[in-house]
Amino acid sequence: MNKMKFKFTLFFLAASIFAVNAQQAFTIQEAVAYAKKKNISSRNALVDIEDAELQIQELKQTGLPQINGQFQFSYNAIVPTSILPASTFNTAAADDEVVKVKFGVPWAGQAGISLNQLIFDGSYLVGLRAAATYRELAARNRQQNDVAITEAVTKAYYSVLIAEERTKILALNVNRLDSLIRDTQILFKEGFAESIDVMRLEVQRNNLFTEQQKVKNLIDLSYQLLKFQMGYRLENPITLDDKLEDSDITALRIISNKPIDYGNRIEFSLLGTQRKLAELNIERIQKGSLPSVFFSGTLGISHGNQRFNPLERWFPLSTVMLGTNIPIYDSGIRRTQVQRERLSLIKLDNGAEQLKESFELQNSRAITNLTNGIRTLDVQQSNLDLAKEVLRVSSIKYKAGVGSNIEVINAESSLKEAQTNYFAALYDVLIAKVDLDLARGDLK
Repeated sequence: MNKMKFKFTLFFLAASIFAVNAQQAFTIQEAVAYAKKKNISSRNALVDIEDAELQIQELKQTGLPQINGQFQFSYNAIVPTSILPASTFNTAAADDEVVKVKFGVPWAGQAGISLNQLIFDGSYLVGLRAAATYRELAARNRQQNDVAITEAVTKAYYSVLIAEERTKILALNVNRLDSLIRDTQILFKEGFAESIDVMRLEVQRNNLFTEQQKVKNLIDLSYQLLKFQMGYRLENPITLDDKLEDSDITALRIISNKPIDYGNRIEFSLLGTQRKLAELNIERIQKGSLPSVFFSGTLGISHGNQRFNPLERWFPLSTVMLGTNIPIYDSGIRRTQVQRERLSLIKLDNGAEQLKESFELQNSRAITNLTNGIRTLDVQQSNLDLAKEVLRVSSIKYKAGVGSNIEVINAESSLKEAQTNYFAALYDVLIAKVDLDLARGDLK
């Protein structure tokens, strides 16, 4: 019996340890770092990088020796017949006389190995030079994906923090209201309050309970969204280490008007890489007008026999060839292709100018939103302080018998509204700061 209890104790202890270890805590930076490894889009970006390396390797291998082997054995059921002038075999034959000659034998075979090697091709050499740029393009795409992940995870993280703070405040409101209800019930028993005063406060508490449930559901949804953005399993628990501190809010008030460095924006760098590839593609098309040189060689054996016997009458054969392909006239196709690629360069340059203007617009809009958000936050903070003071005074007056229960309930409602407005303004400020960092290329 004691052994059985001991086993159960070990089991529950192990289960408890596992449950604790399964729950992970993250700061914002840790959540972003986790997402960059586990998020599906991030994992796909890594696959794209690997695929780019394989494409580069594939391009290089096209210029390496290509060796192929082949074997065939055939039966000519009807050996082909050719018509030749009879004078070929008999000089005395008439000019219009012909003879029928069968060329070949019923049984034939061939086996061998061939080697092909590219020696010079201008397009191939340009392709080799483009490999590094193509690798850079894949890396830029991953960086762009990382920026998008950082933005999404940071905003989702702040959403959870705001919801957590709201539920803490609501819990304090419920506790304060419960205390006021108890005091009012005492006053009612002593004849200094009416039953309707208690009922009004209980209605207010029920409303707070409903609000608490809404915020709880919002927290659950916010956590699910954060897990999704992180690539974290939705069924696993998670906790957040970062909290909203006054120092963080103070730091948000410092808004720099420094000019935008376009090079910090991954979109601009990505466009520059695409332009380099377009230029290399133009060079590749132009180099296609140069001759290409190749080498090929074949070594094998052939078979021919009047009867089926694959073990006799095999004869060696070998061919070595050094060849060149010389483009002479392409009807202007290559020139047209180059012109089209130059149009692509113009579009890329136009896109770069448009990107710069959009960056400036994003920066201006983010600064405006953050400035307005901070002003709104200050107003809501002032309203919150005033609502707290009104509630405090109303409660004192009510307990002293010089105020009404209605004043207390109205003060409670005003406080709840002020708290809701404050956290909404705080969330707007946090999101505006993320948007400003994104506009300036500070999100990585």
